[in-house]
Amino acid sequence: MIDFAAAVPVAGDLDVRWSHGARGEPPIQVHAYDLHTYLLRQSKATSYEAPFIYLIFGNERAILLDTGATKDPAVFPLRSTVDRLIADWLAANPREDYELVVAHTHGHGDHVAGDGQFDGRPLTTVVSPAVEAVRQFYGFNDWPAEVVSFDLGGRVLELTGIPGHQPAAIAIYDPWTGFLLTGDTVYPGRLYALDFPAFVEGLERLADFAAARQITHVMGCHIEMTRTPGRDYPLGALYQPDEPPLQMTVAQLVAVRDAARSVTARPGAHTFDDFIIFNGPSRAAVVRQLARSAWRRLTRQDAP
Repeated sequence: MIDFAAAVPVAGDLDVRWSHGARGEPPIQVHAYDLHTYLLRQSKATSYEAPFIYLIFGNERAILLDTGATKDPAVFPLRSTVDRLIADWLAANPREDYELVVAHTHGHGDHVAGDGQFDGRPLTTVVSPAVEAVRQFYGFNDWPAEVVSFDLGGRVLELTGIPGHQPAAIAIYDPWTGFLLTGDTVYPGRLYALDFPAFVEGLERLADFAAARQITHVMGCHIEMTRTPGRDYPLGALYQPDEPPLQMTVAQLVAVRDAARSVTARPGAHTFDDFIIFNGPSRAAVVRQLARSAWRRLTRQDAP
């Protein structure tokens, strides 16, 4: 049995250049943070969203957080990739009746599209991204403010609700890595909040949550910024060679919280060095994004 509670958080590897739309890259990039934690990124060749997916192993079960933006396994072979990673892990750590939980950071289409690939997989539970299903599965009694635990077998995750970006959004803390997984609520990109009061409330709780724990990295599900402060890639970009790291710091999380506080009374898009906050529908800003995307295509900036 692996001791997931001693000498945590462990050191891991985030010295990686993520797939970003270069010619010939595979549909899924797999990176091992450590022997029991994997980060996967969907290629921009299959979806401009290029979401990140997390596979976390415990002694009794693994959890897959999100299933990407593409249904077709011929285009996006998530199931076969996960099956291979689990088979390799079990070869090194033999277990019988090893379970897989397929869950989500939130319920948007670019994070749940591959759910159907796991239909009929033995010893597998696919958690619906609906709010009530999330509440029942994890045992929330006081949604979204409560902090609940989910045990993978000695590797005990802590979860809390962070609706605002999407009603069923959750944050997950993994003491083994020190990761705070924040889905699409905090990441280096465009932070969309249709329910802005809930968004700010969730950020307040996240900042307090992070302050009380040993966080190594704040890990979201996209990269949309460039390395130039305040400059993002346009919506729909298929080639992003100048991306910043995926991982953010607790200081950056607090900066998102503080920025959200500062624009509460101002609907629209608000640009900061490491992220952009969309307070409400922000239709004018979206139109500008689409215009930038069209210009990028016309000028062939999406050619690797």
